[in-house]
Amino acid sequence: MIKTVEMDFQFMNYIDQPPVQPQDLMKRACSSDEITISSWSKQWIDQYTANHKKYGPFKDSSVGQLYGINAMKPAIICGSGPSLKNNIEVLAKHSKEMMVVSCLHNFHYMIDNNVDVDYYVTLDAGEVTVEEISEGGQKSHKHYVEKTKDKTLLAFAGTHPKLLESWKGKILFYNAPIPDEKIINAFKEVEVFDMHVGNGGNVLGACLYIAKSVMGSNPIIFTGADFCFSYKNTFHSWPSKYDEKLGNVVRATDVFGNCVRTWNSYFNFKNWFDFICLRVPGIWINASEGGCLGAYPEGNLRCIKQQTLESVFEEYLMYRKIEIQCKSPWDARDEKGQITLTF
Repeated sequence: MIKTVEMDFQFMNYIDQPPVQPQDLMKRACSSDEITISSWSKQWIDQYTANHKKYGPFKDSSVGQLYGINAMKPAIICGSGPSLKNNIEVLAKHSKEMMVVSCLHNFHYMIDNNVDVDYYVTLDAGEVTVEEISEGGQKSHKHYVEKTKDKTLLAFAGTHPKLLESWKGKILFYNAPIPDEKIINAFKEVEVFDMHVGNGGNVLGACLYIAKSVMGSNPIIFTGADFCFSYKNTFHSWPSKYDEKLGNVVRATDVFGNCVRTWNSYFNFKNWFDFICLRVPGIWINASEGGCLGAYPEGNLRCIKQQTLESVFEEYLMYRKIEIQCKSPWDARDEKGQITLTF
């Protein structure tokens, strides 16, 4: 029996440390590495080789070209979680005013909602990335592929060739630090390409690394970073085939203290992000307004500030309240004869 209730959502209290040792978070995050490597090694090598023949050398079209372009400025990184719909309108309204780096799976959703994304990132080497450009979108696959002509894709050098062939815009490449000597040596035989992007095994992790370590962004503002299902057991902000069968799930606590379901692999990703935010210097803001990033039954990690995306933009754009005073100080009073102050 399903029961529903009305409730006011309030972020949990903050805690200074997770209830487990930080190194244990990393161990949990890397627990599936061996299976992933054994499953994908041949395809990674084959696709790295094929892409080099067509697009190489990778060093000539490297993500390294973006080095420092957003230094000491905020960046929004967009995951594909169900909470993205909570603030998509706010994101669309202000996306031209701040660097936006998004997972590729959001492509159709961002196009449909008029969000201005600076860079799309892809990591998965599977052919599924081709259909994910449009999966759940309101228009045809051909329509979204045509829209790629004005967009830049940041792609793992071992990306599926069909995705690269369908992309009509600019493509920049990066390598991934795969912990396997056989794969590393195979890549080196094709091309030594040391523009490595740490990622924790997931594409939002690649977005984070590129935005912070390559572009120099700070703070990092998360949106759509759920790592769990919604309360209605949906995994994205649009109708998705991934919602048809949940399969084996685990329970987690979200930022409001509520119980949510997730896949073990995605809970591992959450652990990786928690570890990074605990150990890497920077300002981390979770504006997802949902999900389990930084959340534990005991509370939310203090190193990740939980707030709404609307409030983030309010902070950064409050200077505009006195624009008229700065530009025309001889006539800056409003219709009531008052002067506006920022605070």
